[in-house]
Amino acid sequence: MTYLLILLAVSLAVSAVGWIYFIYFFSIGYGFSIAALAIATAIIFSEVLTLPMVILCGVLLFYGVRLAMYLFIRERKSESYKKILYQPENTTKKPVFVMFMIWISCALLYVGQISPVSFYLYNAEMGEGVSELWAWIGVIVTTLGVAMETIADAQKNAAKKKNAQRFVDRGLYKIVRCPNYFGEILMWTGCFLVCFGASCSIWQWIIASIGYIGIVYVMFSGARRLEMRQDEVYGKDPEYQEYIKKTPLIIPFVPIYSVAKYSWLKA
Repeated sequence: MTYLLILLAVSLAVSAVGWIYFIYFFSIGYGFSIAALAIATAIIFSEVLTLPMVILCGVLLFYGVRLAMYLFIRERKSESYKKILYQPENTTKKPVFVMFMIWISCALLYVGQISPVSFYLYNAEMGEGVSELWAWIGVIVTTLGVAMETIADAQKNAAKKKNAQRFVDRGLYKIVRCPNYFGEILMWTGCFLVCFGASCSIWQWIIASIGYIGIVYVMFSGARRLEMRQDEVYGKDPEYQEYIKKTPLIIPFVPIYSVAKYSWLKA
C-alpha cells in the first residue's frame, strides 16, 4: 500500500499546477502527472522491472511529456485554442473547496489509470505469478494508442495550417472524427490489459477498473464537447453534415455518430 501512497503524492505534487490555472488540472498537469508516475513506478520497482515493463513505462513517459508540451505550445500559438481555453467558465475563480476536490479527484484518477503497471510489478515483487505475455500485449496496444494519438494531432495541425476555417476530414479523421480520443482510449485499454496477467486481487481490480472507466468517460465527455463546438462552427456546412452522418464520432466502425444529447457525459 505504501507504493500507492507514494504515487498519489507524486500525482498531487505535479498536478498541483492546476492551482495556477484551473484547466491545467486536466491538461498540462495531466500529461506531466502521467510522465512523473511512469518514472516513479519504474524507480519504486526497479529491482523487478522486466523488458516489457521498461518499455511500457517509457511509452507512458513519452505520452505524458508529448501531451503536456503539445498542449502548452498550442496554448501559446493557437488563437482559436486560446478562445476555448480562456472561456468565462474556465477563467471564473472557483471556490477553494471546489479546487481542492478537483485536485484530489484528478490525482486519484491518474494513479488509477497507471495502477495496472504498479500492480503487475508489486505482485511480481511479492512472488505472485505474473504473465509476461499479457505484459507484451499491453505494451503493443498501448504503443498503438500513443502512435494513433500522436499522428492524429500532427494531421490536424497540418490540416489547420492549410485551412484553419475548415473541419478536418483527412487521414485518420476519415475513419473516425476523434482519432486522438480513440488513441487515448486504446492506450489506456492496453495499460488495463496488463491486469489480466498480474494476479490482481479484488481491490486491485477495483482501483484499475475505476481508473480505466474514468478515463474512458472523460474521453467520451471530451468528444461530446468537441461535437457540440463543431456543430456551432460548421453546422451549416453541407460537407460537414455529410461527414458526420457517415463517420463515427470516437470508435472506428462503431456506428455512434453523436453523443450530444447525453447530458450525463458532461464533465
